[in-house]
Amino acid sequence: MSMRSRNVLFLCTGNSARSVMAEALLNVLGAGRFRAYSAGSLPSGKVQPIAAELARAFGYDKPLRSKSWDEFAQADSPAIDMVITVCDNAAGEVCPIWPGQPLTAHWGVPDPASVDGSEDERRRAFQSAWTMLRRRIELLLALPLDKLDRAATQRQLRDIAESASAHEH
Repeated sequence: MSMRSRNVLFLCTGNSARSVMAEALLNVLGAGRFRAYSAGSLPSGKVQPIAAELARAFGYDKPLRSKSWDEFAQADSPAIDMVITVCDNAAGEVCPIWPGQPLTAHWGVPDPASVDGSEDERRRAFQSAWTMLRRRIELLLALPLDKLDRAATQRQLRDIAESASAHEH
């Protein structure tokens, strides 16, 4: 398998925080090895301001937007190689049929948008989710994808959440 750019779709129900942060992180850290996208099953229609602020501060200069996963199930959509759910709701939902049978994984991350509290508490929740996502994306980037077959890649992709969780607690 050659080292071609891989398309990764991060899914979450609202597509307002975790999935858009993951999109920004992988697009910056993946440096052309990956093209990341995000979408939601029930998109909120807006990106959480703290999520957008973290992405901009990290160097992601493209506009982030909340959108439906239906956009990625169209005939003219980019071929998706990996679909990663980042919230527990989206993991249990019936996803559209993705052409090409992409690899799938669930990397559950607590929802920072659901945190009520002071501005500082909310910022800490977003920073915590950002850090968790970054650690998982770094593990993805460390995989020797050009040397792994499909089954091994699938296993490694799913194991990332487990191995990252061990370092998060």
